[in-house]
Amino acid sequence: MESQAGAYLNKSALCSPLGAARLCQLAMGCAVIAMVTHSAGYSGSHGVFCMAAWCFCFAMTIVVFFLDATRLYSCLPISWDNLTVTCAAFATLMFVTASVVYPLFFVRSECPYAGCDVRNFRIAVTVCSILGALAYGAEVALCRARPGQAVVGYMATASGLLKVVQGFVACIIFGALANGSEYSRYAATIFCVVVYAFCFALTALVVVMTVCGRTKAVRCLPFDRFVVVCTLLEVLLYLSASVVWPVFCFDPKYGSPWRPSSCPQGKCPWDSKLVVAVFSFVNFGLYVADLVYSQTIRYTASRVRTNPRL
Repeated sequence: MESQAGAYLNKSALCSPLGAARLCQLAMGCAVIAMVTHSAGYSGSHGVFCMAAWCFCFAMTIVVFFLDATRLYSCLPISWDNLTVTCAAFATLMFVTASVVYPLFFVRSECPYAGCDVRNFRIAVTVCSILGALAYGAEVALCRARPGQAVVGYMATASGLLKVVQGFVACIIFGALANGSEYSRYAATIFCVVVYAFCFALTALVVVMTVCGRTKAVRCLPFDRFVVVCTLLEVLLYLSASVVWPVFCFDPKYGSPWRPSSCPQGKCPWDSKLVVAVFSFVNFGLYVADLVYSQTIRYTASRVRTNPRL
């Protein structure tokens, strides 16, 4: 038993560029959480979001690192390569967002009432968060499929990574809709909400199917063709929503093209409507890019790893 114990551990989980990136992610995540709880602090919905993002990504990285180092991922009915690159891409977006939101609301040039130590800790938190985002981005770059190489999993392609970004942008849209956007005033804006929800569900379905290794075929369609059909449908739906939403929110007949001066900062429906409109166009562009990439990629359907137990 003693002579075979080393075979159960994956040395590449430590002694490889990918392992180094994950160790850096753990170090930066731990540093951020420790400094925020120790002295930097957080408050309000923006602070809670940043802390939740850091904690979630840190916990997710611990699980991924542990399963990779112990090879226990072979016991799971999933496509490990697709899962890890999806998690890394999502964590990159979360860390980037937190790295922008936290200093925007908590870092000031002058020292707060609690003293300069608090300001310095908050600056250090921002720096570590940026370094963590770079570490997650490095993992995505290491796992990303490159032209001319055989692709192991769909999520490693540009189209697969765009799916993660599309889902993240959709979450921003949902957050703005929930923040007093008054979308229920007109049937047209309700239609837009249905479009956002349907496209998000369709994108999530593709990601889940890929991570679970269910990429052989969908009914009579090969998986790659199924993805293209879904993406084309999403492009058409987002095109309609990107036109309808601004008309029924900013046209003088239905709303106001300018921000009302009496609108409270942080709780203004006009601001939420603007966020939805902007990110609707962003997601529409992402889906168009996804459709273009879907026509060019060639990938091999990822299969669940079935390593024999030692």
